Amino acid sequence: MNTDATSAYWTTDVSDVEKSAVYVRGYNVNDLMGRLPFAATTYLLVRGVMPTPGQTRMVDALLNSILDYSLYKPGTVAARYCVSANPNMQAGLATAVLSVGEYTLAPEDAGRFIIESHAALKKSGQDTETYAKTFVAQLRASRKRVPGFGHPNFKFVDPRSQKLKEIAQREGVWGEYGEWYEAVHRAFCASTGKSDIPINDVGMAAALLAQLGFTPQEMTGIALMSSLPGVIAHISEELATNIRIRVIPDSTASYPRHRRNLDADLAAAGWPASQDC
Repeated sequence: MNTDATSAYWTTDVSDVEKSAVYVRGYNVNDLMGRLPFAATTYLLVRGVMPTPGQTRMVDALLNSILDYSLYKPGTVAARYCVSANPNMQAGLATAVLSVGEYTLAPEDAGRFIIESHAALKKSGQDTETYAKTFVAQLRASRKRVPGFGHPNFKFVDPRSQKLKEIAQREGVWGEYGEWYEAVHRAFCASTGKSDIPINDVGMAAALLAQLGFTPQEMTGIALMSSLPGVIAHISEELATNIRIRVIPDSTASYPRHRRNLDADLAAAGWPASQDC
């Protein structure tokens, strides 16, 4: 339905529906099917412009870089707990999505850090290495962390990050955001003496997604897409077990076993003796 844009309650350039066709970003969906891979249409929909083949291959690599992290990812475990009580796919997926945030999966903080600090670099007029040293010193003095650095399993190098960089260089997507982020990493390692702290996959993804033009919020959406096939697989596996209402095993929990005297504590708190509410 066509409505005057000046009086419309909502206006969207994302898609349009006619009686005989659906259009996304102005392209007939029927024409896109079989012509473009999902990574290309993802870029097209979110960014609003047609990607190059190199950009498409980079997005495809990013979508393949997360996929799953077994039962070490809180959202996956939460999803499996959820469907043990409410056995349907959408409930599990929603639980996994709501578990994404500052400490797991989301590149938003790293993306914002990279974009804003790179803007500060440009404004400073200094060369990259010099400014990186000053910048890291200021971060450490204010006790601020660098998002995207460190990993509980990988030391020195996160192999997924290294692979993403190699693909970015091959596809012509590596650029100033990645160079700046690596300069910050070098300065951080030199300042702390901790060379075993790598740029993790979320940090590298943030640098590359920034280079591709995605906003920090969009980065988290892309990362979520990357994780959903794994979550679907885990939910399906959980549903097939027929285990209902998973609980925390006593062997992995600790409970205080002291018991308290209700009458004595009520009296101490000023409640009258032997009186119901």
